[in-house]
Amino acid sequence: MIFNKKGAEFPMDFVQPIKDQAKIEAMKKVLKTKRLRDYALFVLGINSGLRISDLLALKVEDILTTEGNVSDRITLSGERTGKTQVFPIGPSAREALKEHLAQSALAPTSPLFPSRKGNQGKIRPISREQAYRILNDAAKTVGIKENIGTHTLRKTFAYHAYKNGHDLSMIQKILNHSAPSVTLRYIGITQEEPGDVRFSMDL
Repeated sequence: MIFNKKGAEFPMDFVQPIKDQAKIEAMKKVLKTKRLRDYALFVLGINSGLRISDLLALKVEDILTTEGNVSDRITLSGERTGKTQVFPIGPSAREALKEHLAQSALAPTSPLFPSRKGNQGKIRPISREQAYRILNDAAKTVGIKENIGTHTLRKTFAYHAYKNGHDLSMIQKILNHSAPSVTLRYIGITQEEPGDVRFSMDL
């Protein structure tokens, strides 16, 4: 799916991670002021490595423990790959989700990021196009000039995970890439650098 400036998203290869931590904080502030749902989507996206399609498919119950608390991980079974993948939820993402859920009072089976527009009374998640507009509007507000799309969330996660010294093979596994070189190219880094094996994202 490719969109343009009139509402369409850039191809995956052309969108960029948000590399500037100050811009990330500015984006968070703008989104939180407008709507906690959008803020939680952004913070979870940049701290988990989930694809936008997986983010928008999440239900409230998918992020909760059996005790009803926000979990520290999301486990997904890939329909295409048949693999089970585990995505981390860092402290700031958990806090953003708690705020969102407290304000919205959503049922466990409700979409985690519901649209205001219902269909015959059924609650549906926001669309990919709507998520794109939300992110782009916030990016423009804070002065980000690079191409920003829904895939920016995943790329931002990977870029900062790598820059913070996390093990490249672990990032590769989370992103389900075939090789470390693919992951480096994905985030726009051409020279491999050493890293340790700690992993805790908290953007």
